[in-house]
Amino acid sequence: MEKTVRKTKSFEIDMCNGPLLGKMLLFTLPLILSGILQLLFNAADVIVVGRFAGSEALAAVGSTSSLTNLLVNLFIGMSVGVNVLVARYYGGKQEDEVSETVHTAMVISVLGGILLAIIGIVLAKPLLTLMDTPEDVIEYSVLYMRIYFMGMPVMLLYNFGSAVLRAIGDTRRPLFYLTIAGVINVCLNLWFVISLHMGVAGVALATIISQFVSAALIVKCLMQSEGCFRLYLNKLHINWDKFGRIARIGLPAGIQGSLFSISNVLIQSSVNSFGSVAMAGNTAASNIEGFVYTAMNAVHQTAVSFTGQNLGGKKFDRISKILAECLILVTVIGLVMGNGVVLLGENLLSLYSTDGEVIAYGMQRLQIICVMYCLCGIMDVLVGSIRGLGYAIMPMIVSLLGACAFRVVWIFTVFEWDRTLRTLYISYPVSWTLTALVHLICFLIVNRHLKKILGNTSR
Repeated sequence: MEKTVRKTKSFEIDMCNGPLLGKMLLFTLPLILSGILQLLFNAADVIVVGRFAGSEALAAVGSTSSLTNLLVNLFIGMSVGVNVLVARYYGGKQEDEVSETVHTAMVISVLGGILLAIIGIVLAKPLLTLMDTPEDVIEYSVLYMRIYFMGMPVMLLYNFGSAVLRAIGDTRRPLFYLTIAGVINVCLNLWFVISLHMGVAGVALATIISQFVSAALIVKCLMQSEGCFRLYLNKLHINWDKFGRIARIGLPAGIQGSLFSISNVLIQSSVNSFGSVAMAGNTAASNIEGFVYTAMNAVHQTAVSFTGQNLGGKKFDRISKILAECLILVTVIGLVMGNGVVLLGENLLSLYSTDGEVIAYGMQRLQIICVMYCLCGIMDVLVGSIRGLGYAIMPMIVSLLGACAFRVVWIFTVFEWDRTLRTLYISYPVSWTLTALVHLICFLIVNRHLKKILGNTSR
């Protein structure tokens, strides 16, 4: 048992003691690699379907993304609640509380996944119709979405299990499991689409099979770990106190994600009005910029976990340092990767489609969004720090007003006056800037409030 304990400990990071930057990089880099690998595998899906099933199939896969995010984000937000709660209890060495939270989280993930699967399968066609999905695309879109949602239980199981491991500082094993699942996804993708000519159905089926593999690996990891976060099947139940605490943090985070998705659904509907070629270009560009966003989002997750553990360990003097170093890190990542994507844009887009018009539409999106994409990363890091402190309603309200409501108003005013894709895309950087400024003010107020109430006991 000692060897197992030592092996488990080797994957953890002590977030509450010692220099921050090195540990934050050690935590963040596997998250960045995990996100990029996942997107590479997803990009392989899009590339295969675009190259071998046509632009209609490519547009179909892309047209479901904003709607899928709208439905899924509520439960992904609950995994944020799991991350914050486990990190706080783990940092405070409250082992029984960690165990209760882990077992409650696993049950929530499966039940939530089943509910999502039912919703996605039943409502796929009505919702895609409401989004004005073109007739030459909608049947492909419905088929893809229905098959994709069958995998919701295992997708949420992986996300909740990964949230537990992140909370204790382990980001390396999820990277390893994701790599295995991703390779399986690509191989099945090529077989289903190219050899069996299954089109969008093959892409969706390959995705849910690979998600099953990653979920199985993460569950096996938790069951074989030693320590308070070990998963025991006979202890699976919902502790209603822990469920309430997870929901208090996770539901606002999920609602925030869904609210962003609502504005993105409206934007996707506006893009749809320009036709399937514009949709295909938008899909390819969105897929590429996802690499930048994922790298920045890894810093957001770092802010959540480090802030949560240091709050639990009552190391209040480290919390502002965590935010400052995360802001510097995310700005560098956003500027370098965002502008790199713009410089290589045409070459990258040509991987998705050889159609010059599709590439031109894709470049239009990349040039507006990616140059200052770091603004989105700054906004998310500020949100992560506030959530790590246990405040979830505040960033939800700010995001509702500063980003979502703003984009909706933009679509019905500025975009109506000048119905171009350029005008539509400009709403993103403007909303990021406004929302980040308000989040910064909120963090300063919350951090000062906690110091007054709890006192800086780390001195």
